[in-house]
Amino acid sequence: MKSTPTGLIGIVKDTNNFLLHRPAIPTLIKFNTPTEQDNFRQALLQRLQLDVSLYSVLNIHQIGIQAPIRHVFDEILRWDGDSTCWPNRIAEVQRQDGGIKHISIYPLGMRKYPFGFKRRFLGLRYIPLFNLTLTRLQQQAETTEADNARFVLFRCTGGYPIGHYCMFTRSPIPALGETEMTQLFLFVGFNFYGKEPGRGSRLISPVWEAVHNRVTANIMNRFKQLCEWQFHRMEDGISTGGEPEE
Repeated sequence: MKSTPTGLIGIVKDTNNFLLHRPAIPTLIKFNTPTEQDNFRQALLQRLQLDVSLYSVLNIHQIGIQAPIRHVFDEILRWDGDSTCWPNRIAEVQRQDGGIKHISIYPLGMRKYPFGFKRRFLGLRYIPLFNLTLTRLQQQAETTEADNARFVLFRCTGGYPIGHYCMFTRSPIPALGETEMTQLFLFVGFNFYGKEPGRGSRLISPVWEAVHNRVTANIMNRFKQLCEWQFHRMEDGISTGGEPEE
């Protein structure tokens, strides 16, 4: 793609671009059988040393990006509240240490509960929505791996989702019909309400998954657009100058 996602201004625009907009490329990986899903879980366990079998929610998305893995992964490491690929007016990103080791996500940018509520509302905590703590970072591909894999893995705490969040890149596998230089995966795995997977999940889980999957697909489509725009300009010898604002 030879254009870039434009800067976002306001909650209304975030809602339109990430919730209401239907992304051009569907990204959610759908498993046809429980065996397929179990095989994918085993692959995650092997590559990330992470057992996700106990999670009630495990959503995995994939998109191909026509840009080198190193370029894509460097952009992942720059993820913050200024990114045009993230709904920052709805869920504000705050780096706690200036890097990616500790990141908090705040709903609508709120740091405290409104109207005098303290620590929770209607029995739920939502400030912050969650805290991300970096648990594993593979910034360079292992010499024993043929797919040039790199990833960041976070432990999620606080708010309602207790689990893991990961962004993973690797080379394409032609046998799977993958053609773009980089294959980007994004997954979340968790149980609602901490370690109580059954509590309230029948109603909340399907709604949350539908919203999350729409937002994630839009994030990944916009991230693909940004990386390909940047790489195209680099090939033409033009400075990208970061992300343009409206």
